[in-house]
Amino acid sequence: MAPYIHATAEVAESAQIGEGTRIWHQGQIRPGVRIGKNCILGKGVFVDEGVQIGDNVKIQNYVSVYHGVSIEDGVFVGPHVCFTNDMQPRAINVDGTPKSADDWELSKTLVKYGAAIGANSTIRCGITLGKWCMIGSGSVVTHDVPPYGLVFGNPARLRGFVCPCGERLQKIEEKADVVVAQCPKCAHKVEINQEIWMVAK
Repeated sequence: MAPYIHATAEVAESAQIGEGTRIWHQGQIRPGVRIGKNCILGKGVFVDEGVQIGDNVKIQNYVSVYHGVSIEDGVFVGPHVCFTNDMQPRAINVDGTPKSADDWELSKTLVKYGAAIGANSTIRCGITLGKWCMIGSGSVVTHDVPPYGLVFGNPARLRGFVCPCGERLQKIEEKADVVVAQCPKCAHKVEINQEIWMVAK
């Protein structure tokens, strides 16, 4: 099925849009972007130059995905989430002249398979959000998030671990250096490094 692009959206000719993907009102997709199959990009989504987005990704209204961000398959990005890409942002140089495209250093961000980012969260650049992690709404995420990690707050802190279905995991066993956790809803089991498990508050 061919991608659907709303008449008000702006999609660069060099952008690659996968089959079945839908780009809604007033979206802007810049040159060199690759978006996979069966994605949904809501109203006002901005995807910057060179961004890579996998298959089956849902990005809700007014999200800004800036240059240097890579999003793997199956990721959910809630409304008004903002990614960043510069650790030392300035509009001007020391002498007062406007900064050019060469006057800053790009910091990359990776969002791994199945991760979910709640509405109004800000993701600091240079970090990795692990597989199946969940970011609570309104969080300011400044450090890597482990796979299955549940984080929220400002700054966001590790509060527990979640199943791919979204339920909080419960410890059922310890062996060697790992904790075996199980979902009370679907019974899915996950092994998590014991040191990382102990960090959760």
